[in-house]
Amino acid sequence: MNAPASARASAFRVQLLVAMMVLVVAVAGLALLFAQHNVAETVRQDFERRFAGEIAAVREVQAIRHEAQAERCRVLARKPRIHAALEDDARDLLYPSARDELGDLLAPNPVAGDAADRQLFEARFYRFLDVTGAVIRPPDATLAGIMAPAEEQRLALRGQPRSVESGFFARTVANGTEVDEVIAMPVVSTETHEVIASLVLGFRQLPARMNDETAIRTGWWIDGHLLFTGYPEAMREAAEKVVAPLVPEAGQSTDGTVVRIGDDSFLSFCELLNPHSGYPPAYLVGLYPLADAQARQRALLWEFVGAGLLLVLGAYGIVRVLSARLSRPVAELAEDSEQERAQRKQAEHALGQTSAELQRSARFSADASHQLKTPVTVLRAGLEELLADNQLAPEIREELSTLVHQTFRLTNVIEDLLLLSRLDAGRLQLDLVPVNLTHLLDGLRDDLDALPDAKELLIESDLPPDLNILGERRYTSLILQNLLENARKYNLPGGRIRMAAREDEEWCVLTIGNTGRPIDPDAQVHIFERFHRGAAGENIPGHGLGLNLARELARLHGGDLVLRTSDQEWTEFEIRFRLAPHEIPRAAS
Repeated sequence: MNAPASARASAFRVQLLVAMMVLVVAVAGLALLFAQHNVAETVRQDFERRFAGEIAAVREVQAIRHEAQAERCRVLARKPRIHAALEDDARDLLYPSARDELGDLLAPNPVAGDAADRQLFEARFYRFLDVTGAVIRPPDATLAGIMAPAEEQRLALRGQPRSVESGFFARTVANGTEVDEVIAMPVVSTETHEVIASLVLGFRQLPARMNDETAIRTGWWIDGHLLFTGYPEAMREAAEKVVAPLVPEAGQSTDGTVVRIGDDSFLSFCELLNPHSGYPPAYLVGLYPLADAQARQRALLWEFVGAGLLLVLGAYGIVRVLSARLSRPVAELAEDSEQERAQRKQAEHALGQTSAELQRSARFSADASHQLKTPVTVLRAGLEELLADNQLAPEIREELSTLVHQTFRLTNVIEDLLLLSRLDAGRLQLDLVPVNLTHLLDGLRDDLDALPDAKELLIESDLPPDLNILGERRYTSLILQNLLENARKYNLPGGRIRMAAREDEEWCVLTIGNTGRPIDPDAQVHIFERFHRGAAGENIPGHGLGLNLARELARLHGGDLVLRTSDQEWTEFEIRFRLAPHEIPRAAS
């Protein structure tokens, strides 16, 4: 292989390798991306289900605790001694009587379970509110739980509640800050069925205990501060800064907001604990750590990246082998192409020379024909003038008549050569119109019958009544005239000529056959060549241009002329013309 072909083959191999690698990488990348997206989506959905489950558990624990504490308060608010002290306005007996009724609630309960369970149902303090919602202070704080005056004032309400109301307050104790839930239970008079006071009890709130796997962290948002019991102060302060913008307004709740505290990310939720309460709104805040989920996503990402690299490396090896095999025919084709290019250049050069020679021949034929027309015309005129002399001897007159006939033959040859030169030069343009082929053949048949040297031929025809074709009437007539003239000249005395036409879809198929000597098989391939005359044409006038001219004109009409058969009994030619469309007006025949 020469250098240019080798370079092109190598360039093609590289391009094929790059294209296949790009395709493989693109398909593999999309497949891995789709798979990674599906796995990540599965992980995300699993995480969301876990998060939703944990949040539901926290809310359920809070709801159960609140409902249990409220039920205890409801039972206590119905105690007869408390009702008697309030209805008789015996405030000096109110707290001592309440102390007796609430003794089991304020004292440790050894059968209630562990310490956390006991603290869940142990009231740390209790107070009564009068009909205006103000706090009725106890005569002895030790009877109702010790509280600072400021803490006592926070228990007050604007008027008496019509239903249970709750609030959450932060209290400073010796070992830090604790959160208490206060439940205000209306006390309804047994006589007037009006609210005559409210019993307010305070229960210590413990953070929700979750499993170690999720390590969800719960706290409270109270009075503009975040309270996280059991966690470092630094974490509480950092969490308070990021949680503050997330605290909803108008008593709503929010879930699923991602916050970042230090280097860790959390999924947060914020739940309003006391909707429709006269106490300030308080929120349960939860932070769900995302470190585990993010670690799983990173591990999955690295796994997919590793799988993608292995896939690309494997694909590279396979693609390299495939590209080498696929480019081998291209390399061979490039070598053949170089050879074919050189041969094509030689052929184009030879074709150019041949075309130039044909053009020179066409010009020569045209020029020669034009130059011969005038001398032949002058010669014919002179011979006809000599024939006009009545004193010529008969033998001389016969010779002159023969010469005049030869001038007519020369004129026909010149006209055919001029027509052929126009065909060769591509200057002959046809104006195709509908031509009635049936009428045209009938006229040519009458001309054959009128010839003086007729051989008493039997002319048969099988033609449709009106068969219209697309053609130039002059040249169509010339084609048919040449075929019928050949059928007459090469026929036997008393022989037959048969014309038959039929429609074949968009074509008109016309056959003209005659009896006579067959055309030699070796000569059949040459009968349409110019100036060719076979053995059958010996001693028969002609110049060997008729069939060539007829076929060239037939092809110019869009059809063709072929020899169908030639044997001992019959010789037949077939010519095809295009049928004229029915909607085109028929030309006059």
